[in-house]
Amino acid sequence: MAKVVSGSVVFDSVSKSYGDIKAVDNVSFEIESGQFFSILGPSGCGKTTLLRLVAGFEKPDSGRILIDGQEITGLPPNQRPVNTVFQQYALFPHLTVWENIAFGLRIAGRREEEIEEEVTKMLKLIQLEHSAQKKPDQISGGQKQRVAIARALINKPRVLLLDEPLAALDLKLRQKMLLDLDLIHDEVGITFIFITHDQTEAMAVSDRIAVLHHGSVEQIGTPIQLYESPKSSFVAAFIGDTNFFDGRVVSKISKEYSLLEMEDFPNIICFNDKQLSVGELVHLSIRPEKIRISREQPEPKPNHNLFSGIIEDVVYKGDHTKFWVRAEGQRIGVFQQHSRFLLDEKPLSWNDRVWITWHADDGFMLEKYSQIDTREPETIDETEPDDIIIEGSKE
Repeated sequence: MAKVVSGSVVFDSVSKSYGDIKAVDNVSFEIESGQFFSILGPSGCGKTTLLRLVAGFEKPDSGRILIDGQEITGLPPNQRPVNTVFQQYALFPHLTVWENIAFGLRIAGRREEEIEEEVTKMLKLIQLEHSAQKKPDQISGGQKQRVAIARALINKPRVLLLDEPLAALDLKLRQKMLLDLDLIHDEVGITFIFITHDQTEAMAVSDRIAVLHHGSVEQIGTPIQLYESPKSSFVAAFIGDTNFFDGRVVSKISKEYSLLEMEDFPNIICFNDKQLSVGELVHLSIRPEKIRISREQPEPKPNHNLFSGIIEDVVYKGDHTKFWVRAEGQRIGVFQQHSRFLLDEKPLSWNDRVWITWHADDGFMLEKYSQIDTREPETIDETEPDDIIIEGSKE
C-alpha cells in the first residue's frame, strides 16, 4: 500500500463486482491532500463505482479505503468526511438559493449566527450574492451547479466528490464552469475527486488523472505525462487523438534511434526509448499535431520521416483543420494549426497531393505488438466520430 499522506485518499486493493461484472478490479492508488484529481474513462469502466465506494453508497467486496490515514470502508455515508455533487444538482425546488446552501448546517444544528456567516461566505465564493433569494427555477444551469457545490462545501468536508457535474450543461457553460471549479478549488484548498468521461475537462483542471479501463487503472499521471508519455495504446487513443503503426525493429541507426519495418508502409525512423532489440515487435503512436503537412516537398532532414500522400478527408475546426491523408496504404490523421489566414493562399483540399513529415522523436513506442489489448472497446459517450484516430495498423 502507498504511504499515507495527511489529507490523502487511499484505495488499497479495492474490488467491486455486480454479479458477473467486475466493475472495479483490485485497484490501488493514492490521491494526495489538496489535489484536483480526475478519474477518467469511458462508460462502464468503473469510475462512478469508485466514487460511490468513497462516498459510502456502495461497499467494496475486498480491499480498504482510507482518508487521512483512517479507514472508512465500513463507515456509513453520514460519518465520512466527504460530500458529493451530482450531475443533476439535486437542489430543493421550494427553497431559495440561500436556504439550499444553509440546509446542511441547519440539519447539523448550527447556530443561526454561524449559518448566516457561512452562507454569506459561500455566496461570495460562488458569486451569487445577488441571487440569494431566488428559487432554483429562476437561475441558470451553471448557477444551479454552483449552488450545489456551495451546499456540498459548507459542511467543510475534507474531500469533495464530483460525479460528472458538468454533463447536463451546454458547451459554453461547461467551459465556464470548469474555470469556476478550478477557482473554487484554489480558494478552498481541499481534495477534489472529479469523475468524467470527457478528456478535455480532465486535462484542463486536473493536477493528476487516473485513466480507468475495464475496472483497472491503466495509468496515473499529470495531464502532460498522460498525453506525451502514454503507457498503453488505450491511454494514447483515449487521451487526445493519435495514429497507430505496427511493425518490428530491423536495425539500430544509432544508440538512440532505430529503423522500424512497418506493415503495409515504408520503414520509419523512431526514437527507441523502450530499448527494443532488432527483431522485436513494436506498436507506435504518432499524434496528429506532431505531423507537418505541405503541398511542396520539404527538404529531407536527419531523423525525419517524409512521405507523400493524397488528402482523403478534411474537417475545418476553426482554430485548426483536420486532414486524413492516404500515404503508402495508410490512412494518417494530421492537424494543421491556423496561426495565420491568408485570403490569397489556396488552402489544402480533397484529393490534393501533399507531403507529410515528422521528427523521429515524435513517434512514441507503446507496448509490444504481441501484447496489445484486443478486447472490444466500450462506447465513449458524447464523443464525435472524428475525435479519436486509431486508423492505420491494418487496412
